[in-house]
Order: sequence, then structure tokens, then C-alpha cells
Amino acid sequence: MVVTILADNNTLIDKYYLGEPAFSTFIEESGVSVLFDVGYSGVFLQNALKMGITFKNLQYVCLSHGHMDHTWGLDPLIRYYTELEQEHTTHTKPELLAHPSVFRSISVDGFSEAGSLFSAEKLGCHFNMQLSKKPQYITERLVFLGEIPCTNDFEARTSIGVSSGLPDYIPDDSALVYRGKEGLVIITGCSHSGICNIVEYAERVTGETAIADIIGGFHLLNPSKERIEGTCRYLHTQRIKVIHPCHCTDLRSKIALAAVVPVEETGVSARYEFR
Repeated sequence: MVVTILADNNTLIDKYYLGEPAFSTFIEESGVSVLFDVGYSGVFLQNALKMGITFKNLQYVCLSHGHMDHTWGLDPLIRYYTELEQEHTTHTKPELLAHPSVFRSISVDGFSEAGSLFSAEKLGCHFNMQLSKKPQYITERLVFLGEIPCTNDFEARTSIGVSSGLPDYIPDDSALVYRGKEGLVIITGCSHSGICNIVEYAERVTGETAIADIIGGFHLLNPSKERIEGTCRYLHTQRIKVIHPCHCTDLRSKIALAAVVPVEETGVSARYEFR
């Protein structure tokens, strides 16, 4: 499997790509291509085209959850496909894989809309919709986890904003997991469901316990003492080779994590290969 970061808060030195506070990755596994999250704008698309990555034969668009910094790039992606149609350029119609709640409207202080700009019905005109709360295998070794259960007390879900008049606890937050020869590779968007809950569920779904890498946002932005200590304590007990925390992971949290597991820098254009 090959993972390429298309959008992230961070850009790497001497790599002249665009960054934004958002997340998107391109994944290639066993001849299957997956776009995991689409960021906030068209940055992921601009960066991909500069890298020589095309979405003409893309097979899956997979969304980690519905927040604006992970789904609003659907607009430029739809424009991209619409223009291919206008030019009579052959292309695939990707599967869109996500939790059924990913397209709900969410309001957050300062934002009248922080959720998806598109409904599932509208997106059905452009993608083959596959919405599931249960794990869905994309290939024999790559799985979308679906809804993540909460199994520890220090990562209890917290609400962000309001949906349909009620506090929104982001039930749609999910991740991808690859069963590699050196262990699991977990790819997360924001980890609102808790990075340790995600690891626990990934191990349960796959039956594997060794972890080769965790790539993505850990949702550790000024976390409570209980949460960061619990996270470090849990990860310290796991068989983890390396992690690449980014996007919604602050510096203080990265320093704390580095005390218990190897942490490496990541950002736009970073490319990782796994057997």
C-alpha cells in the first residue's frame, strides 16, 4: 500500500505545495485507488495534479466524518468530474464510502454550517453511494471501520456544535485500517471517536495487534490532562513501530506522544509505502 498526503496543516521543507487546516490522503492498494477525505477546498486537487496523481480512474472516495475540513473539497471534486464529462473524457464513477450520518448539517459557534455542503441524495448523482455503520472491506487488506465504539473512560465523546437541535457527538467519525506484513497501518481523519478507541476497534476487526504506523489527526488540541495521559499510557502498551500525528494534533501533544512512541514529521507530499 502507498499513502500520499494531499492536504494537511503542514507542508514539508523544500516541497512547494499548498497547505490548509484540513486533511486528505491518496491511497493505492492492490490496484485499488482511494481518496480518503477531501480537505476544505481544492487544495488537495491542486496538490494531487502537481504530483501527477489523477482521479480519472479513482475507485473510492472515503470520508472520515462530515466536518468542513474533511468534506468541503467535494465541491471542487464534483467540478473536476463535471469538466471531464464536458470534455468527453473517460473516467470512472467512484464509490463514496462513509457512515450514514456523515452528511448531516452541523452548526458550531462562529460557523452557521460546519458539516457537509451536500446531501446523500445530491451526491448520489455523482457517486455510487455506500453508507455503512459496519466495517466494509475495500480490498482484502484495507477496511473502512464504520462506527467506532467507545471502550475507555478517558476518551468519552464530546460534542462539537449542534445538529437537528441536539449536541453533536460526531457518531460518523471513522478510519481506514490496512493489514500489513509488519502490522496494522491506521489512517485517521480527526479521531473524534478517540485515537485509542480507534486502535482498539481496528485490532478487534482485523484480529491483529502489532501496529506499523498511525497516520492522521489525533484530535489532541489542548487536551485535558486526563486525556493526554490516558492516551500516552494506552499507546505505550501497544506494539507500535511509529506514528505520524498531524492536522488536529498540537505541539504539546506531539511532544507527550514522543515520550512513549516514535513520532515522525509529516505533511503535504509525504509518501509512505507498506508491504
